[in-house]
Amino acid sequence: MIEQLETRLQEIMDSYKPSKVRDAMQYSLMAGGKRLRPVFFLEVLSSYGVSYEEYLDIACAIEMIHTYSLIHDDLPGMDDDSLRRGKPTCHIKFGEATAILAGDALLNQAMLVILNANIDTELKLKSLQILFDASGVEGMIYGQNLDMESEKKKIDLTKLEEIHYYKTGALISAALEMGATIVDNDNVSTWKEIGMKIGLAFQIQDDILDVTMTSDKLGKNAGSDIANGKATYVKLLGMDASCQEVEKLLKECQSLLSSLTCDNEIYLGIFEQLKKRGN
Repeated sequence: MIEQLETRLQEIMDSYKPSKVRDAMQYSLMAGGKRLRPVFFLEVLSSYGVSYEEYLDIACAIEMIHTYSLIHDDLPGMDDDSLRRGKPTCHIKFGEATAILAGDALLNQAMLVILNANIDTELKLKSLQILFDASGVEGMIYGQNLDMESEKKKIDLTKLEEIHYYKTGALISAALEMGATIVDNDNVSTWKEIGMKIGLAFQIQDDILDVTMTSDKLGKNAGSDIANGKATYVKLLGMDASCQEVEKLLKECQSLLSSLTCDNEIYLGIFEQLKKRGN
């Protein structure tokens, strides 16, 4: 699955005219990473016995949106990070202006990738609606805005959860929702809830890893949350309680998953991998 996804992403990049912006897009998009969001989308299909190959372009669009958000999140005007996926961030490698354009281009091309996909027109429109709602001003961008506004301020757990709900959970949830729209439309709300819980668990793990791992192991700058004055679960709850919250959220995901008529062994395996993640 991952190999097919990587191949299709490269084919998409190869179809664009040569330019410095394309080089920057490819640099960030093909720099590795867990491909968590597109894999979640494809695994929903697989868990219902549906062949995912014809939907690879939707998966690619999800990853393009995610990568655009990382490029912009790393910029000096936002988190000002110099390391991403073990490599210099896009603006460090190509300059700030080119990085901005590369992020913009990935955002725009993601829409075209779905529109040009060889799938039903109604499904294209529904996929676009879900993806851009989740990544827009009432989704991921809203979460990023809350995150920036909360820097160097004392916030409570409810506000922190809201930030993570939108900044991280929205796009993960959208990936599951898009898959469910294809194979299990009656249970879309359940898949969305699973996605939000996974997103929150994933972000709490990020908070934990930020203080327990080195930059080399993380592939990004360790301790950046502290440096940027961000509130984290570790700050508010402590390490032990944060780890317990991750376990609780993933158990709730398992319970929701058991209510669905799909091959949940696929996702149970993913949950186990999430528990053990080190970057």
